[in-house]
Amino acid sequence: MTTFDPTGHLLLTPVDQEAPARVRRLRQLGLGERPEPAFDEFAHRLAEVTGAPYSMVNFIDEHRQFFAGLHTPAGTHAGGGDLDTADAGDVGRFMARDHGYCPHVVVRRKALVLEDVCDYPRFAGNPVVDEIGIRSYLGAPLIDRTGTALGTICVVDTEPRPWGRAGLETIKSLAAELVEQIHRREDMLP
Repeated sequence: MTTFDPTGHLLLTPVDQEAPARVRRLRQLGLGERPEPAFDEFAHRLAEVTGAPYSMVNFIDEHRQFFAGLHTPAGTHAGGGDLDTADAGDVGRFMARDHGYCPHVVVRRKALVLEDVCDYPRFAGNPVVDEIGIRSYLGAPLIDRTGTALGTICVVDTEPRPWGRAGLETIKSLAAELVEQIHRREDMLP
């Protein structure tokens, strides 16, 4: 189910019934509240593997997205800014839940490939297209051992990108790898 904006925007952030359970699970794991060097390193690796200028490890709650891992063209961004207050092209650690494509990935629980977001009227109206200039997206959900979709890993570009099947398989494989790291981390919790 999605919401409808009668003002003419086709982007409709999906209703997220699992958000309260996700927030509880994220808090249990100690995730989604602060940047972490290991996630920044993972985001940097995502950028290297895919050749994308932006990459994120993204945890989503009821109201916002938090990039616990972030890589930008200038390198890892350590700021805590919000896209609403960032300069054009600057990406901070927080983003509204109705911006971007990761909320769709979490609710669908499936990877999403948008080689050119402008080819998809539903996604072309997203605020990140105008505010940051995002033109392509590749993301996969982080589904843990409890079946909770904690968030996503994703890469984006300001140019259309032919991600193809190879990109899809790569992002899914890297998501599984990060979930295993999260499980190992959980196993070490007291």
